[in-house]
Amino acid sequence: MGKVMVIKDDELYSIARIANIDFALRDPNTARLIINKDRVIETNTVKGLTVSSEEIKDGVKINISLAPETKVENPVHLCFGVTHKKAIQRIVLDIEIGENSQIVIFSHCVFPNAIDVKHIMDAKIKIGKGATYSYLERHIHSEEGGVTVIPKSRITLKEGARLKTEFELLSGRVGNIDMDYETVSEKNSVMEMTARIDGKGKDIIKIREVGNLVGESSRGVLTSRVAVRDKARAEIYNKLVATAPYARGHVDCKEIIQGDAVASAIPIVEVANPKARITHEASIGSVDAKQLQTLMSRGLTEEEATGLIIEGLLS
Repeated sequence: MGKVMVIKDDELYSIARIANIDFALRDPNTARLIINKDRVIETNTVKGLTVSSEEIKDGVKINISLAPETKVENPVHLCFGVTHKKAIQRIVLDIEIGENSQIVIFSHCVFPNAIDVKHIMDAKIKIGKGATYSYLERHIHSEEGGVTVIPKSRITLKEGARLKTEFELLSGRVGNIDMDYETVSEKNSVMEMTARIDGKGKDIIKIREVGNLVGESSRGVLTSRVAVRDKARAEIYNKLVATAPYARGHVDCKEIIQGDAVASAIPIVEVANPKARITHEASIGSVDAKQLQTLMSRGLTEEEATGLIIEGLLS
């Protein structure tokens, strides 16, 4: 059983309920850290996992370390909430995963009342030799489009390490997101980064993901699935660089546009070793007319059919 610190107040249960992690509050074997703006309101750790936090101006500094040869059985829940209508939240995150360890982290970013909220994340992540690390980021925003999200991550994969990241907006308007992730992958490591975002209104989506395959037989995949409609804008920049023999990689970007939306995709592949290989695929276009007609012939309205097609793209 872990060490529990909890402030029992309405904020905690409100954020947990919105993020759909009420169950985690009742389980002593589930590690978690729940923050509202710049205040830690609940934390729990498990054997082998150390989580420390320090409240700073407008946010929290967090250090997470996992001991070598440790497997965390249940997903760890990090919940970064802002229940205020107007606020700045800064998260400084330092994660170190020990050799041959395994961990899955669910990161819940919850801004249900946002009119003018800025969430700034600066993360440094080191994944030890032979370790496996999954970071699944789920966002819940208000319908006002008043959220600005600026996540930055610098990730190092040691020999034989495995990384999987996923970014999803589950509900609400995007607002403005400016994502900047970069990885360095050493020998025999595997990296997968995926982003799925649906923009509408005047949302602005910027994604920059860079993978550096510097170790022999390292592998990497960058995947983006973005839909923009109304007057939304999307700029996707995906780059894979292979400098080691037998490195393999793929960049896959698909975007759907509707209305007055604008989308751009810049897939870059760079190979500096004759024994390495990287491929890429990018496409931007409207909803497929044949799919749309098929769904409408089954009784769906155009709007319902379009939503279903976009949902399929983002799944």
